[in-house]
Amino acid sequence: MEPFKFIRVQDDQSAIRAALTIGTKFIAGGTNMLDLMKLNIEAPKQVVDINKLSLYQIEELPNGGIRIGALVKNSDLAYHPVIIKKYPVLSEALLSGASPQLRNMASVGGNLMQRTRCPYFYNTDFACNKRVPGSGCAAIDGYNRNNAILGTSDKCIATHPSDMCVAMAALGAIIKVQGPKGLRTIPFNEFHLLPGQTPHLEHSLRQDELITHVEIPPIPYATRSHYLKVRDRTSYEFALASAAVILDIQNGRIQHAHVALGGVGTKPWRAVLAEKVLTGAVANEQTYRTAAEATLSQAKGFKDNTFKIELAKRTLVRALTITGGMS
Repeated sequence: MEPFKFIRVQDDQSAIRAALTIGTKFIAGGTNMLDLMKLNIEAPKQVVDINKLSLYQIEELPNGGIRIGALVKNSDLAYHPVIIKKYPVLSEALLSGASPQLRNMASVGGNLMQRTRCPYFYNTDFACNKRVPGSGCAAIDGYNRNNAILGTSDKCIATHPSDMCVAMAALGAIIKVQGPKGLRTIPFNEFHLLPGQTPHLEHSLRQDELITHVEIPPIPYATRSHYLKVRDRTSYEFALASAAVILDIQNGRIQHAHVALGGVGTKPWRAVLAEKVLTGAVANEQTYRTAAEATLSQAKGFKDNTFKIELAKRTLVRALTITGGMS
């Protein structure tokens, strides 16, 4: 670990002023960043502790939505009665991630910012364009069983690791950030970036901006939702494939559908093609399979992870079946 300056701030404006210093990183729970610092993957010049900021509230909004402070712990969000009642898919996603100890420390803002667990990113002996732009991607020709099949490029096939973010993508969350120029709103699907030719650029947050809140819009039918995660073991493991599904079904037909996939994309993957197939269709196995086929038609497998294409299809069909049943 490289030497760094450590400071604590008491309010949002102090945090933003501190972030004007090049090489600054915010820290809350530190469940991802500390590991990266120990491995010399991240070497910030200044670390700013933001735990004293008043961003711990979970509030219901007048429009029926909910606002979540960036410092809310994953456990607190997962077990909040409003989340369990109105957005069960989010609670299920959070509880499927990490371990109780980590969920008790990890923050919502930190979860949004967590980085890939690709083994070549974590091992500085190998080339990684995320870690060292222009160095290459060892995963493409290496062992890539856990890597992505959606949103990849010839520069990067790293999978986004978050479970929470998959549910947030399906819910169409909005991220609120604050910087020197004031408040800014970022639609969830625009926050995380595809690798393209610049895989080291992972999100649209600016150096001098701080995530303050995440807002989830009112979705009355989100009570009919489910998060399904398929992994090598039943706890403390990242997804091989996962699906967050929200369905509004009236008289056997799907009126609205929100679908996102995890474990298979270079970012939390909003399955727009699946949603188009589902909307207006009869809620049955054929519809679900057609939606899965449409979504994974964009997938590209590599030598060790081609199995994920069929696995993701089956995961999505199963999640849709659990959520929507059969007409």
